[in-house]
Amino acid sequence: MPNAPSTTARRSQVEVGMLLMAAAMLAVPGNDAIAKLLSASLAPGMVAWGRFVFQTTMLLPVAVVTRRRLGGQRLGLHAARGLLLAGAILTIFWALKYLPIANAIAIFFVEPLILTLMSAALLGEPIGWRRISAVGVGLLGAMIVIRPSWEAFGWAAILPLGTAFCFAGYLTLTRHMAGEDDPVVMQVWTGVFSTIILTVALLAGSAVGIPVLTATWPSAGQWAGLVVLGSLAGTTHVVLALAFRRAPAGVLAPFQYLEIISATLLGYLIFGDFPDALTFLGTGIIIASGLYVFHRERTLARRAPALSDQP
Repeated sequence: MPNAPSTTARRSQVEVGMLLMAAAMLAVPGNDAIAKLLSASLAPGMVAWGRFVFQTTMLLPVAVVTRRRLGGQRLGLHAARGLLLAGAILTIFWALKYLPIANAIAIFFVEPLILTLMSAALLGEPIGWRRISAVGVGLLGAMIVIRPSWEAFGWAAILPLGTAFCFAGYLTLTRHMAGEDDPVVMQVWTGVFSTIILTVALLAGSAVGIPVLTATWPSAGQWAGLVVLGSLAGTTHVVLALAFRRAPAGVLAPFQYLEIISATLLGYLIFGDFPDALTFLGTGIIIASGLYVFHRERTLARRAPALSDQP
């Protein structure tokens, strides 16, 4: 009986973590909706830049007030994470300029599958034929979504794949660093380097005339939109950090797919977009493949301690 209170408290913490993860995932498409609205009049590079400027402005005081140590960090790895996350946000905002939110997020959902392959190749994490097969099926689902999107929107349909690759690389580095670095400090440094990288990219893009990276001075309304975008993104990251402190990643990972619910709803209510049957079919295949990968990872994680206890 003495273990009962601690077990109950632990279960309660996991449940809170699940609720926080669900709230964060349902809120993420709000970022995408704001970005899509802003991208109609601002270059996607400017929208991404504003997101990181105001996200960092929000998170830096949190790190200072909670007395987290910002110095002595592995700045090279933080810079690499900043580059990858800047690439991920730039490409998804660029995609949202043309694609419905639900279509873009459905294609992006191959990210957990790509992460599985990257973790095996770069971190040496084991991967068997079952998960490789699930990755292949998931990519087939992505092709089902991309084909009608390509016919309707052209090359923009492949931009979410670029987002998925960049974000998978970002998470691979995050896994590598997570054991030693504070999550809030990691987000602060990522925001700082993403801002620097996008500032340089905007200066260069404006100089040579690259539309997606052309800097313009936002209007008052656009500044307000960028502030809301960055603040919502920063809040979401804090909520995610709190969720992962309370529950294991394997428990929380499937909640990522809640995004498609609010993405579809916001796309319909704000932009009048609703996914067609092929998009729903492809999305279902991608989600099923991703959930299978998560199931296999949790199964293997439970087996590992049992095997280590054997003589």
